[in-house]
Amino acid sequence: MRFVLASKSPSRLELLRRAGLAPEVMASDFDESTITETRPLNLVRVLAEAKGESVAKRVFGDVIVVACDSVLEFDGHVRGKPRSPEAAAQLWRRMSGRQGVLHTGHFVLVRNDGSERRALRTASTIVRFADLTDEEIAAYAASGEPENVAGAFTIDGLGGAFITRIEGDPHNVIGLSLPLLRQILLDLGVAWPSLWATR
Repeated sequence: MRFVLASKSPSRLELLRRAGLAPEVMASDFDESTITETRPLNLVRVLAEAKGESVAKRVFGDVIVVACDSVLEFDGHVRGKPRSPEAAAQLWRRMSGRQGVLHTGHFVLVRNDGSERRALRTASTIVRFADLTDEEIAAYAASGEPENVAGAFTIDGLGGAFITRIEGDPHNVIGLSLPLLRQILLDLGVAWPSLWATR
């Protein structure tokens, strides 16, 4: 069965590949600016579902479609992608020495034997940030890495050195919870080992 990742995130793709899967990548064409939801858990669910459904309409036959969306909840507000070095640096000056919660919505569609089954769930991970110097913040912001990732950080890149503690699934911080995805697929009738490309 085809396995389609409805995301252009290189981190999600690499995570799935390292877990033994061989996903096709088909980025969603959904316009995120049309969403007005501001509550973090609801927002990631709405966005993951919208992205997944937009891709599901473009694929045919037996297929698994997985779509995710992540945001950082910090100081009670949603922190998405900062999109500029200045915005990233500003956010890091507030986050330094503190913690936030990274939420990821997971939408999964399984289509086979003429039927479709769907699931929509979230995973949340507490992330503790190191107390950074002004020079570290400036250098990280200038690196370009934090501009296009939720909350302006990664743990699988340059930002990994700035994360001091994780409570919850670390894969979720990369953008996709492998244990949650396995459970969702199991609930939808798909055994995780059956998806291993090397089986």
